[in-house]
Amino acid sequence: MKDSDRKALASIPGVVVIGALLAVAGSQGGAVAGGIPVFALAVGAAFLIQWLAFIPAFLAQTEKFFDLTGSLSYIAVTLLLVLLTPGIDARGLLLAGLVLVWAVRLGTFLFRRISRAGKDDRFDDIKPSFVRFLSVWTMQGIWVAFTAAAAWVAMTSANRVALDGFAVAGLLVWVAGFGCEVLADSQKSRFSADPANKGKFISTGLWAKSRHPNYFGEILLWVGVAIIALPTLQGWQWVALISPVFVALLITKVSGVPHLEKKADTKWGGQADYEAYKKNTPVLIPRI
Repeated sequence: MKDSDRKALASIPGVVVIGALLAVAGSQGGAVAGGIPVFALAVGAAFLIQWLAFIPAFLAQTEKFFDLTGSLSYIAVTLLLVLLTPGIDARGLLLAGLVLVWAVRLGTFLFRRISRAGKDDRFDDIKPSFVRFLSVWTMQGIWVAFTAAAAWVAMTSANRVALDGFAVAGLLVWVAGFGCEVLADSQKSRFSADPANKGKFISTGLWAKSRHPNYFGEILLWVGVAIIALPTLQGWQWVALISPVFVALLITKVSGVPHLEKKADTKWGGQADYEAYKKNTPVLIPRI
């Protein structure tokens, strides 16, 4: 077995344990269905969906449905929580609505993008290995659970709080983040679709203010979700605030910005216009 396979195999139990700890902490003081905490069911379902989707994906050696499965996981689990949580209140329904809107929009966008591209080169070396490919799908399970943690914990919490200033402030932050992400993605899609821009990098619109405005919007909208959830959290449920922190770290340190910055440097590094753009444009937080 290759070293990469051994590392992947060793990572899977660790990721599952982390998910289990999140499930236990976030379930404190939450709704129960059939004797099982509803939040724990949500975390378990997030993993189960990935593992079930992994089977045909590995057999067909395709990553085409990877991102779509992640988005469908948010949708399916969020709807499950709405159905299983007794007496879900307005705050819970608001959070569910925001997660669903985001997941439908992002899932549709990502699926269309990979359908046009035909593949995602991040998976080229991973797909042939059963263990490494499985570990990636398992990681998506923890990504779904951690990202949605604030919304899901608040939805299932027994501590009901009427809509208040936190809900209004969080909604405004979410709208700003969602709008930024949608607009940035739309601008880049139109830019890339124009044959005149083939081989060029985008530096107009929001992309003139930030090198990754879509990622900034993504972080901002999950901060908004956490603000809405804040008044309902108690005890170990405060672990749910890991949601926006996890999203920010994932984007800035792991799979988002570092990957794209490296890819851009390889493609345009040394070009005067690109170097000037990189020097004068913030990586993430837009310049006002």
